[in-house]
Formats: sequence, structure tokens, C-alpha cells
Amino acid sequence: MASETTILSNAENLKKFLRLPQNGQLIAEYIWIDSEGGTRSKSRTLPEKESQYLPEELPIWNFDGSSTGQAPGENSDVYLKPVAVFPDPFRGSPNILVLSECWNADGTPNKFNHRHEAAKLMEAHADQVPWFGLEQEYTLLDVNDRPYGWPRNGFPAPQGPYYCGVGTGKVVQRDIVEAHYKCCLYAGVKISGTNAEVMPAQWEFQVGPCDGIEMGDHLWLARFLLHRVSEEFGAKVSFDPKPIPGDWNGAGLHTNFSTENMRKEGGMKYIEDAIKKLEARHKEHIAVYGEGNDKRLTGRHETGSIDSFTYGVANRGASIRIPRECGAKGYGYFEDRRPASNADPYQITGIIMETCFGAVSE
Repeated sequence: MASETTILSNAENLKKFLRLPQNGQLIAEYIWIDSEGGTRSKSRTLPEKESQYLPEELPIWNFDGSSTGQAPGENSDVYLKPVAVFPDPFRGSPNILVLSECWNADGTPNKFNHRHEAAKLMEAHADQVPWFGLEQEYTLLDVNDRPYGWPRNGFPAPQGPYYCGVGTGKVVQRDIVEAHYKCCLYAGVKISGTNAEVMPAQWEFQVGPCDGIEMGDHLWLARFLLHRVSEEFGAKVSFDPKPIPGDWNGAGLHTNFSTENMRKEGGMKYIEDAIKKLEARHKEHIAVYGEGNDKRLTGRHETGSIDSFTYGVANRGASIRIPRECGAKGYGYFEDRRPASNADPYQITGIIMETCFGAVSE
């Protein structure tokens, strides 16, 4: 790792402590999403049990929301309600990771709790059997916020050899990518693949297919794991769609979507109906599809323009792409290519369900 700052690792020293017995106790790492779309976490000790804890069996906890931009100082307690539990790949069994929703003291969901509304939409339209798959692009930076493998001054050679590249000079930080992949598999995240992207130090992993609200849960847990793995290697993860200025592809969070009807013969009718509804609410979707998306959706580099809505078969320059195989078969799924890499998966999946099947009445 070429960097002006030396990162000291105590990984070998830590191993002997991680092997110590826990005397019938486990460590639960509570994870939540903060006001900036980042992940936070804190640990607590719980008694070990024979089977893995279910979310409803875990205690509600709290944190100081004034320190995370989620509450004012004079009323700073924000409550953590467990919603999903995963094995902990860092501490090993029996320890767990606990994904949690944020709730205010008055019993209302926190302003930055986008999962709550998405879960209501998924439940209301469960008969559609929605499947999602998200393709998360990201950039790996050194401690000086410079992409790994880039010259100290200037830019690398133009894109071309980097996408799905193999070999020195084409890809960097594969060790982080491999470690993250294994951590996701251990934790039970439905990670389905990974590849190097078109810009040096830019990578992608895919999660799905996932059913309903599970999509957001697994994508957020995968993001947390990526940050934690990168921490071990002294690297930073950027989900900024354009972390570096220049003539480079912006990073996206491409969203694959289908319902049971779309996946059956004759499904193209349902796909086309959904696309028409998405076109009618283009501005509403763009509003929740990530910060800085205007720098990415330029109509160049395999993107549509942020100001217009387009779709087509096998067209990666469109807002919505229907895969060629699906177009030929007449059923399958479509890909929404508009979301930026920093978008919230709960907001993406929620608004797709709302647009296609209707809002949920209170």
C-alpha cells in the first residue's frame, strides 16, 4: 500500500486474544445507519444461547444521537431496535452482528430511519413477491483520500484495461476485496459476486436476489463489513459517485428488480407497465437516488442524463435497461441504472415498490 502515512497493524498480536474463551458470554455488535449515510456500531455482552438470537429476543439499546447528527443535545437518546442478526466474521462464533433501526424516545422512527417506511411497503405488497439485486460500486482510498494505484501527481492511463482486470498495473487492493467477500459469506450476506470496475481502485460487489426488505438489510450489512475489513488494511471506502474529478465513470448502485408476474411467461407486459410508472415519477426517484448524482448521470460513460428518462434492451446508456436475454425470452427483470453508489437501499427499493404498486395509507 503506497501511502505517505504508515499504517501499523497489530493483527498478529490480536489473534491470541481472540482465541480466549468467553465463559458462556457473547459479544453483540449493534450496527445502525447515521445521518450521513454511514454505519456506526457499539458492542455489548449477552449470555450465550444454544441457537442464534432472533431480533425480537435481543434487548433494545440506545446511543447518543447528538454525536451522530440524529438528535439534539437536549434530547439525545436514540433507541436501537434489532431487525436482523448475522454471525460475526471478525470475532467468530458465538458472537453476532445486530443490524438495528433507529427510533426516537417518543416512539416515532428517527428521521434517518428509512427502513421503517420501506418495510411497510414490502409488507403491503408482499403478494407481488418482489426480488431485488443491487450492484454496489465503490472506490478504495488511502489515508490521504487518493485512490490506490494512482500516480502521486496526475491521473492513470485512460480506462480500458481495468474493468475485470487481472494483473499488476490493472487492479489494486484485491486483498481487501477477497477478505470482504469471505466475510460476507461467513455472515450469511447474499453476496453473489464481485469484479474490478473501469477506474483503477474502483470495485463492485453484487448482493441478491433478495426478497423485499431483506435487500436493504443485506446491502447495509455488506457495506459495514467492507468498512471494517478496510479498517484492518488501513484503507478508506468511498461510496461517493465521483470521488475524484476527471473523465471517469461515476460509481452507481444499479438495481435489478422483478416481481412474480415479471418472472413468468408473458412477464414483459408487467415489466413495461412498471417502466411507464417509473417514467412518470422520474424526478421523485432522482431525489432519493443519492447525493452528487448530477456529476454521474451526464449521459456519458454508460449513463442516462439526470434530466431525462430513457429505457431500452441491452442499453447501458439508458435510465432503465432490460437485459437482452429477458428481451428475447419476453420475461425476467429490469435494471434501474439511475441510483448513485451512496444511495440508501431502503429508499431505492421502497420508492420502486411505491411507484409500481402504490403508497401505503396510514
